[in-house]
Amino acid sequence: MSITTVGLDADDTLWHNETLFRLTQARFFDLLSDVADQATLETKLAETEKRNLRLYGYGVKGFTLSMIETAMELTGGEAPPRVIREILAAGRSMLTEPVEPLPGVEDALAALSQRYRLILITKGDLLHQEQKLAASGLGDLFVAVEIVSEKDASTYEGVFRRHGTGAAQAAMCGNSLRSDILPALEAGAWAAHVPYAVTWAHEMADAPEGHPRFAELSSISELPDWLDKVS
Repeated sequence: MSITTVGLDADDTLWHNETLFRLTQARFFDLLSDVADQATLETKLAETEKRNLRLYGYGVKGFTLSMIETAMELTGGEAPPRVIREILAAGRSMLTEPVEPLPGVEDALAALSQRYRLILITKGDLLHQEQKLAASGLGDLFVAVEIVSEKDASTYEGVFRRHGTGAAQAAMCGNSLRSDILPALEAGAWAAHVPYAVTWAHEMADAPEGHPRFAELSSISELPDWLDKVS
């Protein structure tokens, strides 16, 4: 069966995201350097983020709230107002960061849109993701945008059924093995992993080596040729 539909992740697949989180995290560590060492701060923040995912979901706003909560817990509820103000300012800065497509993205999507239905499938805050897509200038290349709370096999089955001809005739491309690759394969789709320079620990997973519908690509620029071979 030929591929008719291609799903694409957004953050760290089409534009930078995790790098910005890492820079803000470093700013947070510096703010609380007199409270705990970096290893303790990093562990505590990761624990707080993981615990809060079911409440806040993915994205900058949940990350900002988790930083504030971590600061309050480590200071016994006595975090200086200056620290809270700095955390809030860091979160606002992340929300207004310019969006520029990663190298090769514009050309690859332009080529793909001539042959396939393109669907943006991403996690995160609805408003912020919509703003980033608009700022990227890539919006017109997609026939549909799905901003979801979680990516699992049922998510991909539903998305590819609603906007395509089913998972068996679809491919997913993204930087996260845990969210973009493994559940898409489970749903019956093809999947192409394009690694990003850094990966959030929560998105780590082992690659499905030897899977007949899986490919590891060094750049999204390789995606059109790979799809030509498997379609």
